[in-house]
Amino acid sequence: MRSPLLWTLIASVALLCGVGGWLLTDPATSRSEALKTAGLAGGAVVALYALWLNDRRRRVEEARQVIEQQRHDVDRERISDERFAKAVELLGHEADQVRVGALHALAGLARTRPEYRQTVLDVLCSYLRRPFTHGRYAKSEKSGTPEEERELQVRLTAQRLIRDLLPPSDVDGPGPDLDLTGAVLEYFDLSHRRIGGLLLRHASLYSSTNLSGCVFTGQVYFTAAGTGPGRLVGVFRCRGTTFLDRAWFSGTEFSERADFSGTAFAGRTTFKGATFAKEVLFGGTTFANATEARPPDGWELKPQNGGYVAVPI
Repeated sequence: MRSPLLWTLIASVALLCGVGGWLLTDPATSRSEALKTAGLAGGAVVALYALWLNDRRRRVEEARQVIEQQRHDVDRERISDERFAKAVELLGHEADQVRVGALHALAGLARTRPEYRQTVLDVLCSYLRRPFTHGRYAKSEKSGTPEEERELQVRLTAQRLIRDLLPPSDVDGPGPDLDLTGAVLEYFDLSHRRIGGLLLRHASLYSSTNLSGCVFTGQVYFTAAGTGPGRLVGVFRCRGTTFLDRAWFSGTEFSERADFSGTAFAGRTTFKGATFAKEVLFGGTTFANATEARPPDGWELKPQNGGYVAVPI
């Protein structure tokens, strides 16, 4: 007696009999009209049951789809975690081809699962923070060993993948953070990318470095960074870059030309103790607040268009 269908049939028959019997007692109602009206009343009950049943089926189907989606998400999360763990493990492999493949696997995971992007970037930065030396970084003319050259190619791959995973500079919102403290980098290029915080304290930058067109939404530290005593040095390009927060270049060594043309410093900025072996360009560079900005030695800030520009003393 608990079946909704059985109760619907009983209610329909009872309504049919009740309405039909009541109408048949009315002399003004014909027998056919009474049966027709009673049939409509009973049919209405059946129709209501059909609507209820259809709604119940719909809710059951929706619940099933939710469960299936949850199961799919759990499986996807498990597979992604397994891919991530395996790729990280392979970064310690002796073969450079395997390490390159592991880097690409991590980058592929970050592209298909955006929530992994910051974690993958952290791993790539961690790889670049590993101790590394190359024969051509020394003052002698000695070339790197085959092992050093293979490792250099792996590291250059990691640098390219970091840039590929960063959003373009013209998108909104904060960018990912990069921690490259003490890293040894060559041909480091993050141009026209949006970045959160960037830590390059005590980093060694060889060959050209390009940060032109970047937008930094977080704090940037180049403290004591530079090319060091090595012979492989290059131009430091930072043209048209925007620093929305702190930009710290204290103690940075620029062994070649440093170009900051058109760069905007919106937060606290200092070049205290920075050294420039060659020319430094500040054409069109602006500072938001003179009290929170310290230009390099030999330069001073002059007011212009509501801000300040650096000019030689």
